[in-house]
Amino acid sequence: MNYVDGIVCAVPAANKQKYIAYAQIFVTLFKEAGAIRLVDCWADDVPDGKLTSFPMAVKREADEVVVFSWIEWPSKEVRDQAWKNLMDDPRMQPGPDNPMPYDGKRMIYGGFQMIVQG
Repeated sequence: MNYVDGIVCAVPAANKQKYIAYAQIFVTLFKEAGAIRLVDCWADDVPDGKLTSFPMAVKREADEVVVFSWIEWPSKEVRDQAWKNLMDDPRMQPGPDNPMPYDGKRMIYGGFQMIVQG
């Protein structure tokens, strides 16, 4: 089965279009690196929790929206090599020409082995 990187972050609602433009750049980069597909989802039914929740996990502030994303790879090996290459790619580096439209310190991410697919 394929391999998946999962990401959850909080994006200021006012930055929705900036986030979309930012994410579209990454679609190109990650597909060049071997990703099968990237999906970014803007929350519209994500409740606050009592013990835990997506909003709590990313310390969402009142003016922010949770974004749930994933990157699908053909294998963990392709993903691992891609990340090595991507981290050296200047297009991946945040800066004045490529500002992150959210607080990356509150982003949650990880790699997952697929175990069921429908």
